[in-house]
Amino acid sequence: MKALTALGHEARLQVFRLLARRAPQELRPSEIAEICGLKRNTLSAHLNSLSDAGLIRARRDGTALHYTLVAEQTRAFTQYLLGECCRGRPDLCAPHSLATEETLPMSDEKNVLFICTGNSARSILAEVLLNKAGEGRFQTYSAGTRPAGEVNPNVLHILERNGHDISGLRSKDLDEMQGPDAPVFDFVFTVCDHAANEECPAWPGQPISAHWGLPDPAAATGSEAEVSLAFADAYRTLNTRISAFAELPLDTLDRMSLQAEADRIGQLKSQE
Repeated sequence: MKALTALGHEARLQVFRLLARRAPQELRPSEIAEICGLKRNTLSAHLNSLSDAGLIRARRDGTALHYTLVAEQTRAFTQYLLGECCRGRPDLCAPHSLATEETLPMSDEKNVLFICTGNSARSILAEVLLNKAGEGRFQTYSAGTRPAGEVNPNVLHILERNGHDISGLRSKDLDEMQGPDAPVFDFVFTVCDHAANEECPAWPGQPISAHWGLPDPAAATGSEAEVSLAFADAYRTLNTRISAFAELPLDTLDRMSLQAEADRIGQLKSQE
């Protein structure tokens, strides 16, 4: 099977895993090369192998190429592994087999984690916004892969100005959300590209995960007004996505539908 051959190379597997984490977003070869630490000419051969196997596809925009995962072929490949190679044995496959017709088994209160690099701006905003929009239906958390150690003052200002409770907010390390005493999450969302690019261990309970990336307002430069505008844009974009997520009929949608909705919401822009 071409897919097995293609993924048998460590670098090609690394590229595949990156595109899986960023799906359904597209990435340019230059981005893939930088993230994976590969030379452009070497990467080109790997991309061709993965494309020939049907696992990824390229879209041409002028002279530029944009690569993304082919969900249908990836699903067929994993089903082949579970059904043909493992023969559907429950001791090997059951924890990883997700029946598309089943709804996601969740408690009444859903645990949701937002991840970014510094956990000082975007993930904090998302945590607070969902906590309010969910009206008690969600237990929200946020963390950073390399936490800044403090919440950005502009975040506190915009949250307070919009009537949110900011007491107890702090910048947290992702390690706090892992281990035997950590919550079991129903949803895990990355809200910055750097966090989505990083390898993270598999989460217990197989949560629905999606990438809701947006520019880092903490990296904005310019006048005070320009910096404030960057934080306002991040707040509005996340508020649009959080509001759409909070309105989903979570207990009636099956896992495939929930994943599709989570991916769709991650593409929503701010509503003026």
